[in-house]
Amino acid sequence: MLRFSVLLFLAVLMSSTGQRQRCLRGAGHKPRPTQEKYLQECTLYAKSACCYPNITEQLADSPVVKINTTFWNRCGNLSPECEAYMKKIECFYRCSPYIAYWARPRQPAAISSVPICKRFCDNWYEACKSDHTCVSNSLTDWKIDEKGENHCKNDCIPISEMYASGTHMCEKMWGASLKVAYRSPCLCLEMDEMDPEVIKFIQYRSSSSSSSSSSSDNNDEERFCRLRMQMRRELEDKYKSLENNELPIDDI
Repeated sequence: MLRFSVLLFLAVLMSSTGQRQRCLRGAGHKPRPTQEKYLQECTLYAKSACCYPNITEQLADSPVVKINTTFWNRCGNLSPECEAYMKKIECFYRCSPYIAYWARPRQPAAISSVPICKRFCDNWYEACKSDHTCVSNSLTDWKIDEKGENHCKNDCIPISEMYASGTHMCEKMWGASLKVAYRSPCLCLEMDEMDPEVIKFIQYRSSSSSSSSSSSDNNDEERFCRLRMQMRRELEDKYKSLENNELPIDDI
């Protein structure tokens, strides 16, 4: 019921803006997002995906050894908790139908300043702080051989020594791809079921910024944030019920 309220709220706001789904150009992305029934990982994006199933076959293994020519285990296999977060980021980049909203103009396969929630970064850091890495920026700091495979230039150290905090890790590990959202802590991504609604609202705010009053924008954002927080609590309760082998009331 609450999810319907969120969708209805967005539908009213976005009646004239529509939904803008586009894939990045390059890096194995599709020309346009389409439904994928056979994703082995990244199933969050199955209804509209920019990735082909083959890339998710590599992500479905645990531990993940490599994706295409990029090895994930140059400093040893990732812990299951850390790997789960790495997969969330990889799935978003490979599969999200909204990814091109943050595309860099002169680098069609790259993204910039995707708003990510501090809470997500802190949890990611907590999950990975005991794992090891040899690069600060995983996009630029590797030594790449003639096969296109990545190798360490420096010694492996704990992630807790490479990055000072979750924010530092989020804004450094993928270069300028991610940006912690401080100004609007509600309008940020956590790589979960709520992301499409958040992205639609961000798109709406961007398209209406020149015509809407700041007061109206603030009221819309405040209402959306309340709905999002309520929905998050419902999702967390549902997950707890599933962990305790209890069936949510809505599913009975």
